Amino acid sequence: MAANSSGAVNLLFPVRDVFETQIDPRTYCTTRISKHAEEGKHKRETQIRIDLARRKSILDEKNLQTGATKHEENDVPGCTTDVISGFFYVASLPLQPGNNVDFPVTDGGKTTLAAAHVEGREQVKVPAGTFQTVRLSVEATTGKLQGKGQLMVWFTDDADHMPVQMRAKVQWGNVMFRLQRVEN
Repeated sequence: MAANSSGAVNLLFPVRDVFETQIDPRTYCTTRISKHAEEGKHKRETQIRIDLARRKSILDEKNLQTGATKHEENDVPGCTTDVISGFFYVASLPLQPGNNVDFPVTDGGKTTLAAAHVEGREQVKVPAGTFQTVRLSVEATTGKLQGKGQLMVWFTDDADHMPVQMRAKVQWGNVMFRLQRVEN
């Protein structure tokens, strides 16, 4: 996944982030995360490995401006997700209105518990087309992200549960992602 700022925002606070995650396709447990982040003047390279046998996340980070490094190990449950694999995990479940799902999320630091609530069904129009969807709200219920924002996700209301739209309410504003196209 890549995130790049554009327009006036890019002039004030350029963002060039690349985020890659490796997951176990049977369980959606995260096994490795790689992040290259350029946000304003901050530039860093981060590698996170999940050692499921030891139940540890191993974070190695380098500040690309100063050369300073950080190594940290933290406890994780037997299976944890990250901000990307969490979507695959939730999408693998039956998404019926009223269902609630709790799942752990890590970024290499302390593990956060997230709660997803299936709110209902609705039709959503995005650049890729019009879709019948299931709408979920997701919030952190523990950790440093608790109370810091809410994420809304619209998955197609079919067996694929493809994410069609996401809206994040964060401290500084709103961020919207909309499916642009579907390629076969």
